[in-house]
Amino acid sequence: MSSKTVDAAAFDAAFDDGEDISAHLDWSTARRPGLEKRRVNIDFTDQMVRRLDIEAQRRGVTRQALVKMWIADRLDQVA
Repeated sequence: MSSKTVDAAAFDAAFDDGEDISAHLDWSTARRPGLEKRRVNIDFTDQMVRRLDIEAQRRGVTRQALVKMWIADRLDQVA
């Protein structure tokens, strides 16, 4: 495939054949559907923040990463 624009069948065939299809993609507008981020604010007591920070440091992650991991784990358990 030498041109930048191809039809869907040619694109699919190139992908299936293991060819490099990156020249046919516009990475500046690429998105991962369903993975858009939304900001949520949660208020914690000072003691909870200190405990979160201690656990995050013990695990070698940020406080935010720790909270995300714990929430994701819990959501997986109830799904």
